[in-house]
Amino acid sequence: MKLLSPAGKATRAPATTFPQFELIRKLVVGGYRHQAKLPGGGRSEYPGEDMQRRGLIVDDERVVCELIGKVLNSAGMEALALTRSSEAPEILDEGKFDMVFLDLHMPAPDGIDLARHMRNSLFNRMTPIVMISDDQRPSALSVGFAAGASFFLYKPIDKDRLMKLVRATQGAMEHERRRTRRVPIQSKVRLKIGGEELVGETGDVSMSGLLVRAARVAPVGSSLRMSLQLSQRMRPMSASGSVVRILGGNQMGIRLHQLTLSDSERLQEFLLPLIPTE
Repeated sequence: MKLLSPAGKATRAPATTFPQFELIRKLVVGGYRHQAKLPGGGRSEYPGEDMQRRGLIVDDERVVCELIGKVLNSAGMEALALTRSSEAPEILDEGKFDMVFLDLHMPAPDGIDLARHMRNSLFNRMTPIVMISDDQRPSALSVGFAAGASFFLYKPIDKDRLMKLVRATQGAMEHERRRTRRVPIQSKVRLKIGGEELVGETGDVSMSGLLVRAARVAPVGSSLRMSLQLSQRMRPMSASGSVVRILGGNQMGIRLHQLTLSDSERLQEFLLPLIPTE
């Protein structure tokens, strides 16, 4: 197997050893699901913000799923593999992955359909996508990249080259994880939900969302406007968002949708020094 490029390296879109992992195997109707994760799980209570790095593999060949899963585990990532692509959209909509492998040619939805779905999704718009294929035609490459693929990986898959590809995405994964990492901050936030205004307090904040405690919570899916003041030295920031989770009856997980460029830069400058590096 070779990764497509004149130099024999991974083709990219224009623009450690870890503890033993637990294997969980589950037969599903019409397909096979294989999950391998490191001890402790590392799950966060927020959607898409698991502390353990996670990879998703969607390929109708079970042997391909198992090979890629083992390589991801050796790189310290929890892996979920699906041989039935129809399960993938729901899983992609439920939470964030750090890396996703998609087979180009599968029964619908195929890799192209799933890549387009990801690029329009809430949690995985920026996730690196590796398109798996045995089709080396330039037209297939162009369609894949246009749909949102970050890399192409050709069958039969070489494990050493696959590992190099996984390592090559580490910088992009870390940048995205830092973007979504929540920092404990208690600040006043004013919310406007429909015609009602609420005053709440943040429990933590990231560059993509925040946890808010309030006397009343809005249903999941509710749209809102907010005014947030992170410190006395900063003028309030205005943004729109939506409720993505209810926690403990009086807390809302809110996903940010629109910040002005100026407010986005100020939020980043405030949060990044507070985010620990790994």
